[in-house]
Amino acid sequence: MQTIEPSPYAEIIYAGFNFSSTIINFIILSILLMLSAFASSSESAYFSLGPKEKENLKNDDSKGAQTTLKLLEKPKELLATLLILNNFVNVGIVILSSFLLDEFFPLNEGNKTFRFFIDVVAITFMLLLIGEVIPKIYATKNSEQLVRRFSIPINSLSYFPPIKLLTNLLVSGTRLIQRFAKNRGVNITTDELEQALALTKEDNSSEEEHKILEGIVKFGNTEACQIMRPRMDVFSIDETLAFDQVLITILEAGYSRIPVYAESFDNIKGILYIKDLLPHINESADFKWYELLRKPFFVPENKKIDDLLKEFQTMKMHMAIVVDEYGGSSGVVTLEDILEEIVGDITDEFDDDEIVYTKIDDHTYLFEGKTTLVDFYKVIAIDGKEFELQKGDAETLGGFIIEKAGRILMNNEFITTENIKLIVESSDKRRIKMIKVVLPN
Repeated sequence: MQTIEPSPYAEIIYAGFNFSSTIINFIILSILLMLSAFASSSESAYFSLGPKEKENLKNDDSKGAQTTLKLLEKPKELLATLLILNNFVNVGIVILSSFLLDEFFPLNEGNKTFRFFIDVVAITFMLLLIGEVIPKIYATKNSEQLVRRFSIPINSLSYFPPIKLLTNLLVSGTRLIQRFAKNRGVNITTDELEQALALTKEDNSSEEEHKILEGIVKFGNTEACQIMRPRMDVFSIDETLAFDQVLITILEAGYSRIPVYAESFDNIKGILYIKDLLPHINESADFKWYELLRKPFFVPENKKIDDLLKEFQTMKMHMAIVVDEYGGSSGVVTLEDILEEIVGDITDEFDDDEIVYTKIDDHTYLFEGKTTLVDFYKVIAIDGKEFELQKGDAETLGGFIIEKAGRILMNNEFITTENIKLIVESSDKRRIKMIKVVLPN
C-alpha cells in the first residue's frame, strides 16, 4: 500500500493560522501604527507653532504653507479631525493586536496571566511609545517642517465624509457645551491665585517674569492712593505766574504735564501740557498761558487702578488728580505709576536716581517716612497683609506708624508688626522723617 507523504505546506497551517494572512495582518498593524504616529505628531506640530514659525508660513507662497494657514484658521475643526483619526486608528490597533495574539498565544487556563500582561501592558506600551511619545517629541522640535508636509493630506482627510460628519458633530457638541457653561464663572480669590503662582514658579524662570505675574495678580486690588505721588512731592505751579517765570520753572522741572492751581493745591484749575506751549515759546511775559490749560481729571482715593487704567485708555489721558473725601487734593497718579505696578520701575532721563532707602545689612534698612507702603512691601519682599489690616487711612510708612501708635513717635521709639521692628530715627512735631526697619532673623 502506498504511503502518502504529508505536504511541506501543512506545517504552515498546523499551528492554527494561515501564514500569508498573518503577514498581511502584521503589515496592516504597521500601517496603523504609522497612522497613529502621523495623527499624534500632527497634533503636536500644529499646536506648538510659535509666532516666528507662523510668520515664516505667512511669507511662504508654497501650497503646503498656505494650506497650513487655512487649517489653522479653524483650530477646533483641525483638532477634532486629528483626534477622530487617532482614536479610530488606535482602536484598530488594539483589535488587530488581540487577533494576532489569539493566533500565536490562544487563550487557555494556563496562560491567562501571560495573556493579560501582553494585552494590557505590551500593547499599551507599544501604542504610547510608537504612536504617542516619540512622534510628539519629534514633532515639537520640527513643527514647521512637519506641518508643511502634513497639511495637504490632513486637508484632504478633513473632507472624507465619515470624518467630516463626526468632526461637525464633535465641534457642534463643544459649542453647545460652551453656550451652556458660558455664564458659569469660576470664583478664584487673590490668595488662591498667589498660591498657584507660588506653586508654578520654576527654578529656571526669571525673577523679573515672576514679579510681573505677581503684579498682575495684585493689580485689581490696588487703589489709586497706594501708588499716587503725595501732594507734598508733586511739582505744580500757580496760575498767577508770569509766562517767562513759567518757562524757567518748567525747564528746571523736566515734566511734560504739570498741575496748575489757584491759591493752593486743593484748588487745581487744570493740567498744563508742555507741548501746548511750544507754538508760543517766543511770546511776551504777559502772555495768557493759563488759557492753554486742559481740564483736570479727578479720581477718588479708593479708585481701583485697573478701572483707572481703562479710563485713561478711553479718555486718552496720562494723569489724574487724586482727591480725598472732603474734595481736597491728595496727590497725582499717572499712567506710568499704574504700569510700574506690573512691569516694575520705569526710568526716563528726567527721573531722579536718588536712593529712597538704604540697606544696612540683610536684616536692617533705612526708609524715608514718606515711602509708600506698597514700595516698602516690594523692597523687603513681603505681602503686607498684616500691615494692610492695621494701616487705617495711612498710605506711607510714617503714616502707618502714626496710625498704629496714635501719635507722632519721638526718636528711638518703635512699634512692631509681623515681627518687623519699625524704629523712628528722625521726627519732628509734624511728621516722621526717617525710619529704621529691622527684619526678624
